[in-house]
Amino acid sequence: MLLLLLLTNAFVLLPWAGAGRIIGGKKAVAHSRPYMAFLEIETDSDYIKCGGFLIRPDAVLSAAHCVDEEGIENVTVILGAHNVNRQEPSQQKIRVEKWIIHPEYSPKPVKNDIVLLKLEQNAIIKKNVRLISIPKENESVRVGTECNVPGWGQTSVTGPRSDVLMEVKLKVQKEEICEQLLPDYEPQSMICVGDENHKKGTYEGDSGGPLVCNKKAYGIVSYGCGCNLFPEAFTRISHFEPWIREQLRKFAIQDIPGSPSSD
Repeated sequence: MLLLLLLTNAFVLLPWAGAGRIIGGKKAVAHSRPYMAFLEIETDSDYIKCGGFLIRPDAVLSAAHCVDEEGIENVTVILGAHNVNRQEPSQQKIRVEKWIIHPEYSPKPVKNDIVLLKLEQNAIIKKNVRLISIPKENESVRVGTECNVPGWGQTSVTGPRSDVLMEVKLKVQKEEICEQLLPDYEPQSMICVGDENHKKGTYEGDSGGPLVCNKKAYGIVSYGCGCNLFPEAFTRISHFEPWIREQLRKFAIQDIPGSPSSD
């Protein structure tokens, strides 16, 4: 009966719920996560906010469901931010030239939830704006590893969204837990994460933010179980590393004047 209840309450971390709801976490030290990106997504009828992270001066990774919306008019990335409601001197606000959703992405059921955003201009790498490494293909993180998930957003189910960056520590869990409790969980392309005590996690948002383990981004916030914060499914970045590298190569080619793909 409990298992049935959990399955029927599973949810996607929907971007329109805000940039994220870090529950049971704490306020991050200002600018201690310089790879973090705050995504502002304008549609013809809505204003969506998501997380992301900088992996190259011209490229940000996030969740595909953040930009899987009709009528998107503009996507802007804010780098170097701590308080996203202030114009901090450290901030770099850069428009997104285009975004590449994984060709096998599916919103229902959630699969291959990853997008690469090409920035109109390169970010200026400095103290408060830095890159984060991603794992190579087939590189994994051990069960029991404690990882960090940063994000802006609500700190409770009903509370207001936080202006400043929050963060929460979560552990990598055994795949069997997510296979039992989350519908359509795929170990090859997802990582099972969460807090066994059901007291902290991401919730209805934080979409696109990174799962940072041992100073690398191993996962992307994707979907979870709405009933008790546990467990959560993150997109497994190492599974998509070849696709990411291929898209980054295409980005570089397009930057060469006179190339077939350049404007």
